[in-house]
Order: sequence, then C-alpha cells, then structure tokens
Amino acid sequence: MAHPLIDRAFYDAIVRFEEDEAAREYYYRVMDAPADEEGDTIRKKILRAYAMLFCDDIGAVAGQAAGPDEVEATADRLYTGSMAFDPAHWYRMRYHFPVIDEDNYDRFAALVIADLSAGPLRDAALNGGDMLLVGELNPLAMTPEQRRRQTVRRVRAGVEGI
Repeated sequence: MAHPLIDRAFYDAIVRFEEDEAAREYYYRVMDAPADEEGDTIRKKILRAYAMLFCDDIGAVAGQAAGPDEVEATADRLYTGSMAFDPAHWYRMRYHFPVIDEDNYDRFAALVIADLSAGPLRDAALNGGDMLLVGELNPLAMTPEQRRRQTVRRVRAGVEGI
C-alpha cells in the first residue's frame, strides 16, 4: 500500500478492535486521517480500493466507494488458500464478522485492505504463495461441481493510490 498509515499496527488494531479500547482509538484515528490534498480520508480511500478490487462485477459504479450493501454482498466471496473452496479459510468467518452492516462494513473493508498491505495475508503471499481468492457470490449454496468449476481472481498487494 502506498499510504504509510496502512501498516501492521493498523491491521493489528482492526483485529483487536472488539476487545481493546486503545485499538479502537487507533483504528478511528487512522480511518479519519487525511489521505491526500483533495481532502479524502483513509476511510474513503480504503472503501474505493475495496470497491475496485471486489465489487466491479456486482454493478458498483467505477470510482465510487463501497457502501454497506456492496461490502455485505461481497464479503462471503473472499477466502484464503487455493482454488478449492475450504470453509476453514473463509475470510469473513475467520475474522468473526457474522454480520456486516452500517456499523462495521468499513472495518471489514479496512481489514481486507490492511491484510493485503501489511498483514499475515501479505506475508503468506510473499513467502508461501497463499492468496486472497474472490469466489462466487454465495459459495455455500454452490454444488461441489460448481465449486470445482468456479472462477477466481488473484488479488495482489500494493494497490496504487491508497
């Protein structure tokens, strides 16, 4: 990631958000920080990056930030590992986001972007070849044959402009 505030400390604050007041404060401080001269915040940049990477095939408007509906519609499609669907590596469940709504959609998007930039997913991609996969809209409703034939996209770290 090009922005220095999206680092391992930010990733760790998101992961510890629920149980640590200091983590929540750090998360909000980074998310509300100015990101550029045009007045965009880190939150806005993260939501735009999330939309660009994960929402283009669900009708999201190019260049617009992802909102709660877009993040909720795409969150279940993200999982880590290989192309074979493995529920143990389902990204959303792994990080305990049973519901994505107005209260936490930006935190989920920030988790994904921070993980791609500075979290264990980036480390796993660089050292072990693991990747974040974008699967079908509802992989749990897929038949085993559909899972084997699904198309996935590899997401690379280092999104420009964030």
